[in-house]
Amino acid sequence: MASGTVAAATAGTWRLGDLEVNRLGFGTMRLTGNGMSGNSDGAPIDRGVAVGILRSAVDHGVNHIDTASFYFSPLRSANELINRALAPYLDDLVIVTKVGPGRDPSGEWLEMAGPGQLRGQVEENLRQLGRDHLDVVNLRLNGVVSLAEHFGALAELRQAGLIRHLGLSCVTPEQLAEAQAIAPVVCVQNPYGLGQRRADANGLMDSCRRQGIAFVPFFAISGERREAPADGAHDEALLAVARAHGVAPAQIRLAWTLHRGPNVLAIPGTSNPGHLAQNIAAGALRLSPEDMDLLEAVS
Repeated sequence: MASGTVAAATAGTWRLGDLEVNRLGFGTMRLTGNGMSGNSDGAPIDRGVAVGILRSAVDHGVNHIDTASFYFSPLRSANELINRALAPYLDDLVIVTKVGPGRDPSGEWLEMAGPGQLRGQVEENLRQLGRDHLDVVNLRLNGVVSLAEHFGALAELRQAGLIRHLGLSCVTPEQLAEAQAIAPVVCVQNPYGLGQRRADANGLMDSCRRQGIAFVPFFAISGERREAPADGAHDEALLAVARAHGVAPAQIRLAWTLHRGPNVLAIPGTSNPGHLAQNIAAGALRLSPEDMDLLEAVS
């Protein structure tokens, strides 16, 4: 690492079960050029650039990579990019994937996988990543109210040694409690950020904090724009804090996220090497109580 370069470790660490990760991670979806909801579709970036971004992230201390086998476009697969860029994997690199949703080879979305189909999704992630086990697998809920059968199926795969730890995605506090009664949950991935704070309102954030479970927001920068690039329009309070620190508004959004608690991780994704450097640098920002008060009004 070059002298003076900010490392992901400046944001601190947290544990996913027995796996310690830096709180500033990296999400791979944007590397494929195909948005989950179709609003960021377009030609993917050059394969060599994508590989370079992944390697640069790890070189800067990122050791928490978020992915899924359904992150793909006609030309790019996030898992296979990870395999090409980072295998053989460093001992401290934690790759977190997710199962539940599925897409056919053309990219069309399928119905939520049944409990009996989850092993096939786990094995597809194993194949693409070139692993003999998965560090963490999140059950992403898609229209499922009771998760007992699905989570129970993953708990069996954990017992069989295919999965080390289990997590959840897009859940309520009630669903978290239901899962915890079946097997330990090490992380919860939900949409969350400035102006998108349902996890505060419904108590999910507090529940994770009390139980020592990592809370992993996604869309922390783009918010309601989801897979689309972050909007260029920003609240004046956000702009004022960004100016005071001499950084971009997106960096303040990430810093605010990390300031929400020591168990809160961040997994910003990007296909821009410059934005990667900015995102990692955001982990070193220290917001004052006055900054946090100003940001409370941001929508």
